[in-house]
Amino acid sequence: MAWPKDVGILAIEVYFPYLYVDQSELEVFDNVSTGKYTIGLGQDKMGFCSDIEDINSLCLTVVSNLLEQNHIDTSEIGRLEVGTETIIDKSKSVKTFLMQLFKDNTDVEGIDTTNACYGGTSALFNCINWIESSAWDGRYALVVCGDIAVYASGNARPTGGAGAVAMLIGPHAPIIFERGIRSSHMKHAYDFYKPDLMSEYPVVDGKLSVECYLSALDQCYQLYKKKVAITSKGMKESAENSLPPPSSVSSSSTFTIQSADAFLFHSPYCKLVQKSLARLLFNDFLSSSSSSTTSPSFNHDDNASKLFADLERFRNVNLKESYFNKDLETSLMNASRDLYNSKTKPYLYLSNQIGNMYTPSLYAGLAVYIFRHKTVDEMLGKTIVLFSYGSGLASSMFSIKISNQNTETLTKIHNSLKSLSTRLESRKKVEPLSFQKMMKLREETHHLAPYEPISCTDDLFPGTFYLKKIDEKHRRTYERKVPYHLNNGTSASSTASSLSCNHVHYNNHH
Repeated sequence: MAWPKDVGILAIEVYFPYLYVDQSELEVFDNVSTGKYTIGLGQDKMGFCSDIEDINSLCLTVVSNLLEQNHIDTSEIGRLEVGTETIIDKSKSVKTFLMQLFKDNTDVEGIDTTNACYGGTSALFNCINWIESSAWDGRYALVVCGDIAVYASGNARPTGGAGAVAMLIGPHAPIIFERGIRSSHMKHAYDFYKPDLMSEYPVVDGKLSVECYLSALDQCYQLYKKKVAITSKGMKESAENSLPPPSSVSSSSTFTIQSADAFLFHSPYCKLVQKSLARLLFNDFLSSSSSSTTSPSFNHDDNASKLFADLERFRNVNLKESYFNKDLETSLMNASRDLYNSKTKPYLYLSNQIGNMYTPSLYAGLAVYIFRHKTVDEMLGKTIVLFSYGSGLASSMFSIKISNQNTETLTKIHNSLKSLSTRLESRKKVEPLSFQKMMKLREETHHLAPYEPISCTDDLFPGTFYLKKIDEKHRRTYERKVPYHLNNGTSASSTASSLSCNHVHYNNHH
């Protein structure tokens, strides 16, 4: 079997909850200063789940939607891998629940992978590696990233969120993962962790978490730049087994923030992403010649020369000592503002409106990148750099190229994501007091057995799977609110599909 060509994304689907709380209203309710959440964190709204949704239902929903909208037969899937840190069973994987959708196709490799917000990226890499390996049998791989991010009441609660992303991976894709220039940084740290298995809430060292994130970004970006240089110099393009360097750096081995068309980041909150883009500029500045105060990819233009000249007083600042240097941070944020506004901010739309989805966060940004372009032609040939981070810690930087070929599939992906804004606008706003009560309900019941959720299916999008009950042996049963295309005028709140461990069937649900 020949080396598969142009391995990448053939379809992508995003799911987020129907319920949200307004961050400005939450500021008032929490009696904090105006703008603490909306400006300080950069968040406008936060999606959340009631007791009727869990990690299994989120993933069942996003996978079903992707398969149905793209008319994919489950027999065409040869690997299914889930990235999540929302653990509700210490043995049984989320992937095994998803197998209920796969009918008679039990020959499906892959399980769950977990490390904070990085699990989805590990699942993605595993699927890419499978397709590019001798084990590949010619079928698609399916990556599922899903999480419910909840925090105890207090300063961290506004950084929650929930959602899921599914990506169909295969050859001849329009959204191609570039070979040979992944960089990773792995390290032991207690910045964020969940040692209490009876609680959904993490233990967070806020200051250390920010330092770990930015330090990992520095390490990954520096190594990524080196690998681009090696790739540009050492690899020859061939029909089967080579990695062409990104077109943006094909004439130069020097990669800078100007070399890519967009930068996407794991987004705990939008303000940290803005700081992250600024860090990339700082790394470019430190690697530039102090005599020229610019670098090749900035083309020695006047703006770039002035930009680096304004940073010259920070040239001797040590990276390790720079993470909480407010003077430096302010200067970098100002210097990188235009770059941030053009290369990153437009793609934080879902992060701003939903919050931190954990593992799906980065890939929700990719979906927005596609969705935000008015036409497919605007994306052709573009290079996107992605940074993935999971506390504890694990991190990687890699890049995607939008192919000039297979525009039909890219158009299909683009069209499938047009409903994102409509779905966001159709959500139900919940008052902060009701939100607090619903969070208290999750806190008190998420581990109970037997248990039947008390929340209403009216507060779900059509086509959403939900937790029907947990029996005395902790076995979970799910049902599905009827999708739009099956409703036929019947009230979605009165009809549902029932999902058991053995089959899927439709019945009346009262």
